[in-house]
Amino acid sequence: MKESSPVTRRRDDPDPSDAAGAPAPGSEDAAAGATNEGAAGGGVEETSPSAPEAPAEEAPDYKDRWLRAEAELQNFRRRASREWDEGRRAAEEDVLLDMVAALDDLERALEAARTAAAAGAWIDGVALVAQRLRDGLARRGVAVEDPIGRPFDPAFHEALLEVDAPAETAPGLVVQVVHKGYRRGDRALRAARVVVSRAPAGESR
Repeated sequence: MKESSPVTRRRDDPDPSDAAGAPAPGSEDAAAGATNEGAAGGGVEETSPSAPEAPAEEAPDYKDRWLRAEAELQNFRRRASREWDEGRRAAEEDVLLDMVAALDDLERALEAARTAAAAGAWIDGVALVAQRLRDGLARRGVAVEDPIGRPFDPAFHEALLEVDAPAETAPGLVVQVVHKGYRRGDRALRAARVVVSRAPAGESR
């Protein structure tokens, strides 16, 4: 019987036992990746509820704002114009009232001069000045308020006294002017101070 000769192994040949027990190169990384993928695939990802979106801010209505600003500007212009007119009228009326007061003094001086039989030249001079004042007032729209025989109007008259109505005179009429009044257009520059008639006692109005 022939004896088997021992197997001679070279120094650089791999050991079969080591090859069987050692893992293949890259097997550890592959196993770790598989484990991670399994864990990722098996778990259910929870999604948090999204917060409600804020409503979009409405665009400003520039046209409406412009219309409001234009209306306010127009109101301001009208108010400023009205106030300016009222201020100008009040300033003019102050000057006109001074002219009326000067005319009152001249007319009283004329009455006194005629009563005292003053010189005609002096009376004529004062009368000329008084007429100039009347003409100046007339150019500015001022007229004498002569209410004799007309109904009492509180807008232009100031009642100082009530007297029994004379014969054939209705109650409520102006029967005497104590202080002359003046008007400018549809406004009273100075109310006339008057005496007004009334129904006699015992008679129905």
